[in-house]
Amino acid sequence: MSITPQTGRVAVIGLGSMGAGMAGSLLRAGFSVTACDVDPEAVTRFEAAGGRGVATPAQAANGADVVVCVVVNAAQTEAVLFGPEGAAAAMPPGTVFVSSATMDPAIARRLAARLEETGRHYLDAPMSGGAARAAEGELTFLASGTKAAFDAARPALEAMAGKLYELGDAAGQGAAFKMINQLLAGVHIAAASEAMSFAAKQGLDLHKVYEVITASAGNSWMFENRMPHVLEGDYSPKSAVDIFVKDLGIVQDMARAEKYPVPVAAAALQMFLMASGSGMGRDDDASVARLYAQVAGAVLPSPKD
Repeated sequence: MSITPQTGRVAVIGLGSMGAGMAGSLLRAGFSVTACDVDPEAVTRFEAAGGRGVATPAQAANGADVVVCVVVNAAQTEAVLFGPEGAAAAMPPGTVFVSSATMDPAIARRLAARLEETGRHYLDAPMSGGAARAAEGELTFLASGTKAAFDAARPALEAMAGKLYELGDAAGQGAAFKMINQLLAGVHIAAASEAMSFAAKQGLDLHKVYEVITASAGNSWMFENRMPHVLEGDYSPKSAVDIFVKDLGIVQDMARAEKYPVPVAAAALQMFLMASGSGMGRDDDASVARLYAQVAGAVLPSPKD
């Protein structure tokens, strides 16, 4: 049975920069939202915004019509579902689990099969758009699953999404689309970082470089979105370096299994790995520019600039 904002109960598991915005969008749409996170302060902020905070995935999922899982990776998703105090056993039959973590398509298929055996639905629904769009309810969802899963999740997805792509009738297809996006996103961040640091090495005015490139054919969404972090000297994480260590690592694993060459993605992965190994793993992914600067002796802006 389809839910409405007035009658629907949604659980959100994970209140990081993305999950908090998604939970807020659901609250604004009128849903009754219960959420949990490993960080008690995140739960407190959610309660202050009008939601109901609980301690475990099982408590969040109890009585829910839709469970939205916004964690980092496949291992965390599996723990949310099937670990101690996991959501799966607490979800009423017919509830849909919306999995938004980026993961290998094969793992998405395995998790879906295991959950669907219990009479619950699984929607493979990674998203794109960043924290700002999450807060605005304007995310892009790359989703796949059964018709029943889509029908059950649609009202909640509409509260969180600017665009909802329905990409197939089985889990794994949404995950595969997301990995194509992540391949491009990671390469574009690495390329943008390389270009900006190279400009600094040439002694160019970096603010003018940004102005010129964003009006020229060499621009990309990632250059336009990430290079202001470099200009401001602010590497507080909007999306961390280690996210792309993970995601481009998944791309490598998928490509190796298919015996498909991905040399450009492999080079980008090495830059993220070096940035992480240099102590920047939890910093903003634009920190790849800092790595280039360190190697080449280029000078990038600091916060006081």
